[in-house]
Amino acid sequence: MQPLDKLQILLIEDHQDLAETVVDFLESMGATVDYAADGMTGLHLLRQNRFDMLLLDINLPGMDGFSLCREIRENDNNSTPVIMMTARDELADKLDGFESGADDYVVKPFDLPELVARIKSLHRRQLGKVAAELLTIADLELDTGTREARRAGKTLSLTPAGFQILTILLKHTPNVVSREQLESDLWGDDPPASDTLRSQIYKLRKTVDKPYSKPLLHTVAGAGYRLAEVNSET
Repeated sequence: MQPLDKLQILLIEDHQDLAETVVDFLESMGATVDYAADGMTGLHLLRQNRFDMLLLDINLPGMDGFSLCREIRENDNNSTPVIMMTARDELADKLDGFESGADDYVVKPFDLPELVARIKSLHRRQLGKVAAELLTIADLELDTGTREARRAGKTLSLTPAGFQILTILLKHTPNVVSREQLESDLWGDDPPASDTLRSQIYKLRKTVDKPYSKPLLHTVAGAGYRLAEVNSET
């Protein structure tokens, strides 16, 4: 069995030579790959078909990757896992990617086996659903069955990665979860760049805490992260 057997992948990339290389390699790994050279065509394909994974360039004609990702997350309620592919390697650009709803990030030029490893890891994460539970702390609740999270009765808009991080932290509350444990649970043996988890936590904190007077998500210096009603940051 090939590593990507039966995966339906959409690649949105305007560099034709790179796109052909990626498509050929992924299909040799068993995936079925659709391709779009611009954002609007890619958006149309996403609205007409179901995909297991979206590989999304940032610098696209018509609609850039950030805008496209926000559109499918906020207006289409599409939770397809998204890996952004870009030559940009600045932290601010990565934060923009995660802010728009991306789940992972690879910087060009990348090795094709690395891309396959990212796809496999993100797909495993997406499949790693547990028996339905209602997890709560204070006015925050998360339903693992419906995959909905609410705070003070208001539905929270979470990326797939944010949902999984919140689930892990709620399951361990009020205990601290180390960076290493979170990275292992999220990405297995192939964690991405060191600032990726920090970026995901930043995005999650903005969603869970920023609109509310009482913070619940805390960074414990030198230890990790935890959800707690009492601020215990050190």
